[in-house]
Amino acid sequence: MVKKLPKVDVVIAGVGWGGGIIASELTKQGLDVVGLEKGQERKTEDYYMVHDELRYAIRYELMQDLSKDTITFRGNERMRALPMRQYGSFLFGDGLGGAGVHWNGQTFRFLPYDFEIRSRTIDRYGKDKIPSDMTIQDWGITYDELEPYFNKFEKMAGISGEENPLGGKRSEKYPTKPMKHSPQMDMFKKATENLNYHPYTIPSANLSEAYTNPDGISRAACQYCAFCERFGCEYGAKADPVVTVIPVAEKTGKFDLRTHSWVRRVLHNKDGKANGVLYTDITTGEEIEQPADVVVLTSYVFNNVKLLLNSKIGKPYDSATGTGVIGKNYAYQVVKGAASGYFKDEKFNNFAGAGALGMVIDDFNGDNFDHSDVDFIHGGYLSLTQTGQRPIASNPIPKGSPVWGKEFKNNSLNYINQTLSVGAMGASMPYQHHYLDLDPVYKDTFGDPLIRMTYDFEKQDRKLANFTAKKSADILKEMGADKIDSMDELGPYNITNYQSTHNTGGVIMGADPETSAVNNYLQMWDMENLFVVGASAFAHNGGYNPTGTVGALAYRAAEGIMKYHKNGGMLA
Repeated sequence: MVKKLPKVDVVIAGVGWGGGIIASELTKQGLDVVGLEKGQERKTEDYYMVHDELRYAIRYELMQDLSKDTITFRGNERMRALPMRQYGSFLFGDGLGGAGVHWNGQTFRFLPYDFEIRSRTIDRYGKDKIPSDMTIQDWGITYDELEPYFNKFEKMAGISGEENPLGGKRSEKYPTKPMKHSPQMDMFKKATENLNYHPYTIPSANLSEAYTNPDGISRAACQYCAFCERFGCEYGAKADPVVTVIPVAEKTGKFDLRTHSWVRRVLHNKDGKANGVLYTDITTGEEIEQPADVVVLTSYVFNNVKLLLNSKIGKPYDSATGTGVIGKNYAYQVVKGAASGYFKDEKFNNFAGAGALGMVIDDFNGDNFDHSDVDFIHGGYLSLTQTGQRPIASNPIPKGSPVWGKEFKNNSLNYINQTLSVGAMGASMPYQHHYLDLDPVYKDTFGDPLIRMTYDFEKQDRKLANFTAKKSADILKEMGADKIDSMDELGPYNITNYQSTHNTGGVIMGADPETSAVNNYLQMWDMENLFVVGASAFAHNGGYNPTGTVGALAYRAAEGIMKYHKNGGMLA
């Protein structure tokens, strides 16, 4: 028998960055909020002196148990989708804070071009520049409209950085100074300046100095220990929801956080409004109904889509006709356009670093360069990052080297501190045949259908990857590398090799209910008291890490929820 609890103002499904921001903002204004998180509770003390590469980076301690919930994958609709049973291309965070705990901290703002990508591309190059099956669309919001929310997120997180010379205009400087520069970073800076590019220090959620944010949360500076990505921060120096927004919500006394609570359905009335959620307490197996005036989905991309489809909310996307919106415009990221340089006479302390330590250029990102003579749109940033080369997973060797035996060992030891890489974070454009839907065969541990992902790299991606690989090699040559290996060809998408955890789309935002699922407050067109927050709202994926844009949209959604709570109706 389902247990029904008393009604609250707001219930949140998933307590990571999106859920933490929503909870913090709403409880500060007096709303009663329940936060449901299917994983365990976490705190900074959990990571004291736990620099364990095997446990966290190799065995994925902070990630979701794929035997209980995963996705299925196929490269195209002619293939049978099969479950992802071991981690590869991307990693699902699990537990309080979600992926916001194990991220590396690189915190960019999407470019003004991103939010009006279709209009701006057509204005500059004409409609023929966009392939007929590429489904890019404007986001229903401009950079200038979103800029105050970027600023709010950066102040909360204490982002350390300097102004991007090719980015959107800022209303204020970053709240803390840029991270320290290593010799490698200075080499990249000098080389890119020699090539007439515009380098700047990567904006970092790894604090460059002690900082107290507007909510009164104080955190210590980064120690450059290099255990950031796939790890929790033992110092609290890396901004994550557990050390920033969640404590603020809890301090109000208006936030009821329930871990081990697996949300399975959004409940809704015949009048077209949500009235709460159904979840399972995974410690007892008990099914519980939590009524609420407003429901907010703030889980990871795949789960936001899964909840909507399993709850029969919104029109599922149909790839044959291009109609429907739930599952539409899934996009990933093109991160293969990289080059490695081997330095015969120089050694670097590559073991040191931080998740967001590095230098970057945006000369080939967005529409910052003329695309008339290239067979793709958008682009990506090029960067040299020093995130720390940990011993188990770091074996940089030149192409053609043996992959086992004496020579492999000698090359590994020789090049571990004599190799630098310049990588690309390439944008990913949506296509009519890239989407998410419910798998007709495979189910999760509770018998609910899994999300099925249909995706592959396209000509656009291959051209972009080749372009950025050549530019990366040029930078390494200018840096003085004696030998350079760069990518020759981007092959089919391979879900077994790690690339990034930057999945986007499926519940996209826009100005038209026919082509989008949510408006620019992330309010569902089809259900006015349901908000869907996260990278699932991205109509495409830009040439950056997505967290800064996720955070900005979450702050705007929180504002929208308050407006809705007071006045009701669809928000303008």
